[in-house]
Amino acid sequence: MALLDELAAREAAMRWLDERTQLGTQTVTQPDVANFPFNGQTVALLLRQQGICKPRQLDAALSIRTTWTPPGGKPPYEDVEGPDGLVRYAYRGTDPDFPDNRALRRAFEHQLPLVWFVAVAQGVYLAQYPVYVVGDEPENLRVALALGNQQRWLGVPGPDEVDRRRTVERLTKLRLHQPVFRAQVLGAYERSCAMCRLKHVELLDAAHIIPDGKERGTPIVPNGLSLCSIHHRAFDANVLGVRPDYKIAVRRDILEEIDGPMLKHGLQAMDGVSLTLPKQRAQHPDRERVKERYEEFLAVG
Repeated sequence: MALLDELAAREAAMRWLDERTQLGTQTVTQPDVANFPFNGQTVALLLRQQGICKPRQLDAALSIRTTWTPPGGKPPYEDVEGPDGLVRYAYRGTDPDFPDNRALRRAFEHQLPLVWFVAVAQGVYLAQYPVYVVGDEPENLRVALALGNQQRWLGVPGPDEVDRRRTVERLTKLRLHQPVFRAQVLGAYERSCAMCRLKHVELLDAAHIIPDGKERGTPIVPNGLSLCSIHHRAFDANVLGVRPDYKIAVRRDILEEIDGPMLKHGLQAMDGVSLTLPKQRAQHPDRERVKERYEEFLAVG
């Protein structure tokens, strides 16, 4: 295909993904998005085994994939955030001239957008797009990725460009870490509120137990709770707390207040209710983090 066709195919793939992922907010499996239709053809989008997907009809890579690594496991390829805030994506193997790596390099040379499928559980992916290769580092067997156009135009910050690096880091957090954290937490809690069992995904958030920015406020499932919007805000405001035994506590003044049905049924009735926890023990809220946050709740109440 000509370069124009390369761009048209990518635009078609991303429009097709918009419908299947609700604009990139919902997870997918490999069979869901293995191929998409374009100009009367079936074009590969996510391969079953390979991390870099270059369809036979295209000259450059169309998508990349990061596989799922269980907690404590070692990933086959290390995709890490560099000191400049940009994510590094590893080549396939150790030969920079391997065909998949050349296809990735061609996407860089022509500044073609890609789709990045980030695993949030075994066989479950969150699609990030558009993603651009903005730097090639063959000596380290990897490329630098920009997550979206805004980060792309910022380029690769130099070591002395503190403000630009901070902007890149903020965009990486916004575009990658927060959506992946939400998908992982909601998946662990089977897409329901841990407090009230509400199952409307569009009304669910991933709440940090230890707030983001604090020493142990990392975006990992044991530091997260799947909460509906009301209970998330109540938890953040210390209206509700979670005891170390995973039972909900309601602040004393809220228990004594008289108001409408939302206060009575949505907040006061939560006092003493046990959280609904993930099936996997490794995904349960970290008790030390819960204890630390509960002490903060008690200090407010």
